[in-house]
Amino acid sequence: MLLKTRGIIFRSVKYGESSLILEVYTEERGIRKYIVSGVRKARSSTPASKLQLMNLVELIAYERPGKDMTRIKEVRPSLIYTRIPFEVERGTIGLFMLEVARNSIRESEENPSLFEFLHEAFAYLDTTTGPTVNIHLHFLLELTAHLGFLPSGDFSEATPIFDLKEGQFITGFPGHTEYLDERRSALMYRLLHADREELATITTTRDERGGLLTDLLRYYRYHIEGMREINSLPILRQVMAGKQ
Repeated sequence: MLLKTRGIIFRSVKYGESSLILEVYTEERGIRKYIVSGVRKARSSTPASKLQLMNLVELIAYERPGKDMTRIKEVRPSLIYTRIPFEVERGTIGLFMLEVARNSIRESEENPSLFEFLHEAFAYLDTTTGPTVNIHLHFLLELTAHLGFLPSGDFSEATPIFDLKEGQFITGFPGHTEYLDERRSALMYRLLHADREELATITTTRDERGGLLTDLLRYYRYHIEGMREINSLPILRQVMAGKQ
């Protein structure tokens, strides 16, 4: 049986002398693993450049019931990045987004809305001409809706505090230290309810972005069991440190 689907390359590992093992988040089957043979040979019909992390692809793969890993028959780009591979800031943000998605998504079944969200998020990162400093924060917040822990309630004068453990805006301080103060809660709420096109209009400082990033990753750890450390985080912080 052949499966035709769009996919996002989550992971790529060298296998043998010339092959790769890919972990791909597919539109039709969720997370799948594939072997692609001969891609590291000089005259390969499927060069390794098509199979880089974060690439958006269309593939035809062999499907066998009960098999954890099969082979890809054909693969081609569904969108060719024009800026992410060549701009350090976009590339670093993209790798961070990819690692968060890879560490958060555990599904082996299809989830078309989640796939479409990821596809659009990476396409937007590549094509937007506006500032990119808020994109990773917005991505973290939007992804929570697909993972099942979207922040609930509203930021208001009556409920100005966000409780990280409960995942909601509350009236007074909770009986623990895992919460966002009013200033941080207001920024999170504004980003949460912004469209991608509005991100360029939201003014944030370097310290505000860095603090909210730390808080959102804490939020993820409370709501995703076994959430691993994000290895790309220090690089993202270093790159973003140069932005005002």
